[in-house]
Amino acid sequence: MNNWPQMTTELSALLRSLRGGAPDVMKAFAGIAQAATASKSLDVKTKELIALGIAVAVRCDDCIAFHVKAAVEQGATKEEVCETLGMAIYMGAGPSVMYASHALEAFTQFETIAGKRPTIEAPALST
Repeated sequence: MNNWPQMTTELSALLRSLRGGAPDVMKAFAGIAQAATASKSLDVKTKELIALGIAVAVRCDDCIAFHVKAAVEQGATKEEVCETLGMAIYMGAGPSVMYASHALEAFTQFETIAGKRPTIEAPALST
């Protein structure tokens, strides 16, 4: 079992270090993230659920951690996450089933924390 909240904390520290080593690239990446997640025709929660589905389909545990965390912060329900995971499984087949289980475990952990604390530390992607 992974400790998903701890994973995001540790990854945030690594990303801060990466920002120091490749500031221009990371600043550009942060700009892409801000532009992509801005609420326009789709709200932020929907965009985080889409990102979660993609993270599962491309098999990125680190991405799963951050996008589950963000989805919980945006008020995603277990039902919405499970429906998103169903689409990821449909698009990514067997390997996505395995990574969907990771995402569901992460959701359970972040949902538990969200019930105990009013806010959750945001991922450190911007400069």
